[in-house]
Amino acid sequence: MNRSAYASAGVDIDLGNQMKSSLPELLASTHRREVLGKVGGFGGLFSLDTRKYRQPVLVSSVDGVGTKLKIAFAMDRHDSIGHDLVNHCVNDIAVIGAEPLFFLDYLGTGKLKPHVFTEIIKGFVRGCVENHCALIGGETAQMPGFYQAGEYDVSGTIVGVVEKAAMLDGRFIRPGDAVIGMASSGLHTNGYSLARKVFFEKMKLKPKSRVAELGTTIGDELLKVHVSYGRVLQNLIKRFNLRGARPVVRGLAHITGGGFIDNIPRVLPKNCDVCIRRGSWEVPPVFRIIAAKGGIPEEEMHRVFNMGVGMVVIVAAAKQDSVFRSIRATGVRAWLIGEVLRGEGRVRLV
Repeated sequence: MNRSAYASAGVDIDLGNQMKSSLPELLASTHRREVLGKVGGFGGLFSLDTRKYRQPVLVSSVDGVGTKLKIAFAMDRHDSIGHDLVNHCVNDIAVIGAEPLFFLDYLGTGKLKPHVFTEIIKGFVRGCVENHCALIGGETAQMPGFYQAGEYDVSGTIVGVVEKAAMLDGRFIRPGDAVIGMASSGLHTNGYSLARKVFFEKMKLKPKSRVAELGTTIGDELLKVHVSYGRVLQNLIKRFNLRGARPVVRGLAHITGGGFIDNIPRVLPKNCDVCIRRGSWEVPPVFRIIAAKGGIPEEEMHRVFNMGVGMVVIVAAAKQDSVFRSIRATGVRAWLIGEVLRGEGRVRLV
């Protein structure tokens, strides 16, 4: 068979279809009973069971994984990137109290490589299974000449649901409330441009360079999977925020781009500040190395990186011990890292 003109131009439709033929089998483990139709249609179908809710509110978010992809390219490891993206998106809607329902992915590349495509999709599947979220569709675009050889970009969209009366918007946060930090696995998906500059330009290391303080290679450290806090947070809300009563869990903040400084104020009333006590939690070595070798001030570190705290939980002080024990019982490390004070909607680092 003669090669098509489109394939000669760099877009191999037959190869794309061949790789996509394995998708139904890969995606089967993410199936939920609400999913309708089949993989490969023009749109994903999901039948929301509204009988479970009095006033269901759909919550959506879209994101990518930034320059963490550069580490995946350098290591030729692509199995965690999709997992990162699902977990990141789950956390973004979990802070409102939402349960994830379904996820859609986008993959753009110059030339499709079967093993890379399969690894990425397997990562999406792992993330969706972990979060009980259906992977109901996506798009794979071949765009020769648009990307550097061997590179690609990914993004994802998540849709979840929350009962309107149970939404967390910070309106119940009061001075005196306690601030609990939940441990991250490392950088998650933020600050990679600065981290890469420090490790690869200033320190002249390679992704496969082993660093004693890390106990692993730079590449392995930087490819650690972004933690999902979704199920832990959903359980906390169900246990402590009883219908008709003032909520115990009053605000949640996903510590992503912008770190503590920009993310916590997103859930604060205008008359409240949060005081974060540095030294009250265990900062992973990767952040200490970046700060020391990059000569980066502490305030900037707390604005760029999560510093070992991927999720902040603001709770009624009277119940802080119970909430703390409940988090720890799930195996997630957590610390009491601060408190809410009267203020102007800002974060104070002390």
